[in-house]
Amino acid sequence: MDLTVPPKVTDRAFARLAEIGAAAQGKALRIAVEGGGCSGFQYAITLDAPAADDTVLEGAGETVVVDSVSLPFLSNATIDFTEELIGARFVIENPNASSSCGCGTSFSM
Repeated sequence: MDLTVPPKVTDRAFARLAEIGAAAQGKALRIAVEGGGCSGFQYAITLDAPAADDTVLEGAGETVVVDSVSLPFLSNATIDFTEELIGARFVIENPNASSSCGCGTSFSM
C-alpha cells in the first residue's frame, strides 16, 4: 500500500509560474530530489517539459511536476514562492526532512 501524499503547490507558486510564462513556453516547474548538498539530499528546481511518469500538479493554467523517484521524498510537502531580502525563489516546506541547511536547498531524512 502506497502512502505517498503528493506535495501541495501554493497559489503564490502558481502565480509566479504564470508571471514567467512557463506554460506558454510548454514548460513545467520540475521539483526533484538528488543526492548531495551539505545535508545529504538537495532539491533541484528547474523549468522542464513534463515526462510520462511524472506526478502532475496543476493550478492557474500552470503545471508543477515531480518524478517518480523524488515523489516519496516530497510526500505531503508544500511548494511555495517567496520574496525576501536575499532574493525571490521557490521554496519547499518538507515535513519529511529531519534537518536542513541554512539556505534551505539541502536536507536530511
